[in-house]
Amino acid sequence: MDIDILMQRLFELYPEAATDSFIDPFFSLISTVMSHRTRDDVTYPAASRLFERFSTPEEMVRANVSEIEILIKDVGFYRVKAGRIQEISRLLLEKYDGRVPDNMEALLELPGVGRKTANCVLAHAFLKDALAVDTHVHRISNRLGLVETKAPEETEAELKKIFPQKDWRYINLLLVKLGQNTCRPISPRCKTCALEDICPKILL
Repeated sequence: MDIDILMQRLFELYPEAATDSFIDPFFSLISTVMSHRTRDDVTYPAASRLFERFSTPEEMVRANVSEIEILIKDVGFYRVKAGRIQEISRLLLEKYDGRVPDNMEALLELPGVGRKTANCVLAHAFLKDALAVDTHVHRISNRLGLVETKAPEETEAELKKIFPQKDWRYINLLLVKLGQNTCRPISPRCKTCALEDICPKILL
């Protein structure tokens, strides 16, 4: 598959994905932790409610965990995530003066933070060349025949070999939108897809 054509079509479909607007690192980190096993249309309203009440690590630490639970109760595993939010906030205050670190190694030391979350924060909050692979990116990359991988970590490594580094931080947003709107896990809308003529439709 021609990578330049693929990126051109995806950007034509979702031009907003190319906008490098600033996202607060703390909001980016916490909302991404909240998004685990939760749809975006549930995660972001819940994260917005939470940050309207508690918007800094200091405020999160001082909050009663039950208040956090109530604000984020729509997300999956909200009790576990409420505890993680407070623990992350405490560690940020203790180790990083309340700031979110801008490197992979430090982010991975935070509870509930894996490579996908860390890469999302680096790409969207710090505009670094990071490539975040979630279930959408993993599934669609295999379906398009870009990779043949079993796990998201493998997919990340293989995609970095295929795409120019300048495109890495956009891939997650583009493929997630494609996966939500068209290339769905079940009953993908192939006939109306902008990639229909270049997609090998692997694993359909």
